[in-house]
Amino acid sequence: MNARWWTTLAIRSLLDRRVAAVLTLSTIMLGACLLLGVERMRAQARESFSSAVSGTDLIVGARTSPVGLLLYSVFHIGEPTSNVSWDSYQRIRAMPGVAWAVPLSLGDSHRGYRVVGTSRDFLRHYRYAGRQPLALAEGVAFDGVHEAVIGAEVARVLGYPVGQRIVLAHGTARHNLHQHDDAPFTVVGILAPTGTPVDASVLTSLESIEAIHADWQTGTRIPGARPTVRDEATLQPRSITAVLVGLERRAASFQLQRAINDDPGEPLLAILPGVALQQLWRLVGGFERVLAVVSMAVLAVGLIGMTTALTATLEERRREMAILRALGARPAQIAGLLVLESTVLTVVGAVAGAVLLQVATVAGRSWLLGRYGVVVPVAWPGIDDLRLLAWVLAAGLGAGLVPAAMAYRRTLADGLTPRL
Repeated sequence: MNARWWTTLAIRSLLDRRVAAVLTLSTIMLGACLLLGVERMRAQARESFSSAVSGTDLIVGARTSPVGLLLYSVFHIGEPTSNVSWDSYQRIRAMPGVAWAVPLSLGDSHRGYRVVGTSRDFLRHYRYAGRQPLALAEGVAFDGVHEAVIGAEVARVLGYPVGQRIVLAHGTARHNLHQHDDAPFTVVGILAPTGTPVDASVLTSLESIEAIHADWQTGTRIPGARPTVRDEATLQPRSITAVLVGLERRAASFQLQRAINDDPGEPLLAILPGVALQQLWRLVGGFERVLAVVSMAVLAVGLIGMTTALTATLEERRREMAILRALGARPAQIAGLLVLESTVLTVVGAVAGAVLLQVATVAGRSWLLGRYGVVVPVAWPGIDDLRLLAWVLAAGLGAGLVPAAMAYRRTLADGLTPRL
């Protein structure tokens, strides 16, 4: 009786108890999927957040919490409490040591995707993933009023080509009745994928944002206030949401941060993106640990259920074991049969869990990017994933040792005359 024979016997034995096997398998699959998913989300969220601010030295906004400013200005999560005046932006841009300052105006959307009013400097100075610059996959950068450049995810999900006419909405709700339908925009460019919230953004000029809001006040359109086309071309914002700042020397970051925070003209907050990210990780670290514990608990329940199921069948399988003994099987081989059954269940459950995670990633990556600015790439399991799968397999092997030890002792005691 070779290894192949024992493997076939183990699989057929599981098929004879298919209901219990499927239930156990499902629990192991969910536990493995959760365990791998939590680890992947943790790693990818941190990588995505760090990548999105790799080229920015300071972020300036209205006075609020540093984490809140980081989330709404870069990752489009949440809403600003107040705006920054245009005069303050001009002062920041003119400060000694500032190499560039890119204004951001948020508050509108298109079919759930955030609209970012900015300048063409955003396309020149924004960096991601080790200071890589933005690149246009198609078309050109926005120049005139009512022109837009869309991210790769927007173009892929909505199927927009260059030249597509789109209507922006007032506010950030996915289903918004307040449409700027009297001033449609033209898509003039599509950005190459970046793996950052830029992929889920619609970029346009600050003048365009001012133009479509010229006849709006407190979220309501005022009839008859539409400016002329000549006026639209020279519109200057009264306020913006935030400013991305790049410095000539990073060593001056703390000095400039202090100067902005102490600005007597307006209550502003300047943050170092890296420091704010560390604060964010401290805030969510406990939540990550809770999710990891929950996923390990689900996996443990599955393994305990498998141990219980195998142990519960020992009494009814005494005749089977006696026949195997009569065919020449040793007690250790019979114990190994139960370990093999638990291993098969664990391997199939872990692989199914990894496949389920891949399916969930494909189905949910657009939603995660659009809603939370988190990019979860569809990729083969990495080293960390394989390490977790190895721990799952080791736990499954250990869970099978309990019924195997019981079977070993019973087989020695019963010999060739099992009790019926």
